[in-house]
Amino acid sequence: MTTETTPTVADTRTQIALIGAGPSGLAAARNLQKLGVPFQGFEAHIDVGGLWNIENPRSTVYESAHLISSKHTTEFTEFPMRAEVADYPSHREMRQYFMDFAEHFGLRPHFWFGTRVLKVEPVGESPAPLWRITWSKHGGPAQTAEFKGVVIANGTLAEPNMPRFEGQFDGELLHTSAYKSAELFKGKRVLVVGAGNSGCDIAVDAVHYARSVDLSVRRGYYFVPKYVFGQPADTLGSKFKMPPWLKQKIDSVVLQWFTGDPVRFGLPKPDYKMYESHPVVNSLVLHHLGHGDIHVKPDIARFEGRTVFFKDGRAQDYDLVLCATGYKLHYPFIDHSLLNWQGMAPQLYLNILSPRFDNLAVMGMIEASGIGWQGRYEQAELVARFFKAQAEGSQRAEALRQAKAGPPPDLSGGFKYLKLERMAYYVHKDTYRNAVRAAAAALA
Repeated sequence: MTTETTPTVADTRTQIALIGAGPSGLAAARNLQKLGVPFQGFEAHIDVGGLWNIENPRSTVYESAHLISSKHTTEFTEFPMRAEVADYPSHREMRQYFMDFAEHFGLRPHFWFGTRVLKVEPVGESPAPLWRITWSKHGGPAQTAEFKGVVIANGTLAEPNMPRFEGQFDGELLHTSAYKSAELFKGKRVLVVGAGNSGCDIAVDAVHYARSVDLSVRRGYYFVPKYVFGQPADTLGSKFKMPPWLKQKIDSVVLQWFTGDPVRFGLPKPDYKMYESHPVVNSLVLHHLGHGDIHVKPDIARFEGRTVFFKDGRAQDYDLVLCATGYKLHYPFIDHSLLNWQGMAPQLYLNILSPRFDNLAVMGMIEASGIGWQGRYEQAELVARFFKAQAEGSQRAEALRQAKAGPPPDLSGGFKYLKLERMAYYVHKDTYRNAVRAAAAALA
């Protein structure tokens, strides 16, 4: 059961508008609550959890989905996951975790559920304007009010990035955002496009139902097992700090001990060093490749009827082509220019704060290997402290104002990340968290 206040336009000009009640939205709500910063939450679904709530129409998780990071590197520090939760929790366990988090800290009454934000626009040209928010509750008439600031936390993994292909495919052509259950594959010849974490997970699902399973890959990947020496892989090695070149070298060798060389299964050799793109945390896909349950195909050239022509000149017939081609940043309610959108993503200070506005922040626009929910919580801590310092007229806010207007810090940790859309907001976990913590500490 959810409890909520009835949407009334009281004096919202003293409140921050918080958009989204997924993990990042809940982290923001908790930190605003802790510091006594008044806010009003908006959530399009009828409960919390964001994409981890499979009943949410915007959720892109599927029945077999689990975390690819282990629970202790992922959980909120102030709210550890229960002992009985698995090392790599399922989407069901994650949904319950976020519901429990919201219940424990009394966050639900701060949100209007079933309420979709339609438009966010500044009122005037000042660095800290009021923001006019337009929303609709349960599809009803639009309502509008002005708020003191805005925190956008509507998630980054909901808007499908669907590639365009030459020709016409007469079978089923879907994005993984539409995939929920392996029943979809029953008796079909399946081609999964893309070998990222979702693509590999879903190809493994398909093995048990499909007539055949192929994996179309454009580039090579580094495959990390979920367990090393009997422990979750992401819990090892973090105590030893090494320069990037040495870590890449050592970890690549260690990885070969556990997974061998994936090139022997027909996968392309990565043309980049380890950690320059997100690794694939999946041992089972290599297991099934080794057993001949999955076969590797190159990039697609074109479709013709049910035939897929590949760039190496080969062709094969399929009933279903499923595109595991990722997601696009999607903030449909606010003009791109207001978010300082440049190229493939908004350019924000620490991936959070607007350089132009002092009362506009984005939560969760971050990708990093092992950043966890605590990394998002620390983002929220910074935002809440900044908003509170400004409300109190504190001088401490001025240093951050100047920093966010100036040249951005290097958050790469010395790694040269691939210039891909999905890597446009990628950071090095430790470098990033240290920078965010330092900025928050300066406001304490």
